[in-house]
Amino acid sequence: MIARMWHVLSARWFRWGAILFTALTVITLWWCDRQVKQQTSAFLYDAVDLVPHEHVGVVLGTSERGRGGGPNQYFVRRIEAAAALYHAGKVDHLLLSGDNRHMNYNEPWAMRKALMAAGVDSSRITLDFAGFRTLDSMVRAKEVFGQQRFVVISQRFHNERAVFIARGLGIEAIGYNAQDVGAAYGLRTKLRERLARVKVYIDALLGVQPHFLGEPVIIGEQRFGGAKAPMVPEAQAR
Repeated sequence: MIARMWHVLSARWFRWGAILFTALTVITLWWCDRQVKQQTSAFLYDAVDLVPHEHVGVVLGTSERGRGGGPNQYFVRRIEAAAALYHAGKVDHLLLSGDNRHMNYNEPWAMRKALMAAGVDSSRITLDFAGFRTLDSMVRAKEVFGQQRFVVISQRFHNERAVFIARGLGIEAIGYNAQDVGAAYGLRTKLRERLARVKVYIDALLGVQPHFLGEPVIIGEQRFGGAKAPMVPEAQAR
């Protein structure tokens, strides 16, 4: 009898615990998402003409290729947005911040090639090979590349988080929103973004720092602050 009552009670506690956990998770996801959106809406721009001039635009990296091997639309549209700002004279220099932790994966170098093909002068491009996370890109733009003010260039959902992180660190960042992708194409990314916004608060609470800083770099000079150099054959660099 006692064993049966304990089984019933424990089952009820488990159900209520699961309901409470689910409710808290949903509330946390909603609250973090709402805070990030509300606190950055005044600093994001959808039209090139409205973007204030800044010396540097920071382009956030992503894979050049999608899961199926074709062009990654996030990448394509970020390049288009960065080139549009540059050609409109809204930024003088582009800092390309992305992941280069593996021999055959180099986001900054892929962005450089695409931007040069779009008419951006190579002397107006600087590469950040240690932008492993959005947090790293924002902190390194200030601490390594010496930029207190800049335009972040990515899709709106990404810009919201990047600008939120930057302004939380005292950086006067604004964002220019690249064209977004279709709902079906970007569903996985949008779901992951909800979790990333919670992690922003966790990182702040724990005082998480970038994986790598390195020596200071003057924008426009061909030095890379101790980060890894581009892992490409010399012929491809021309």
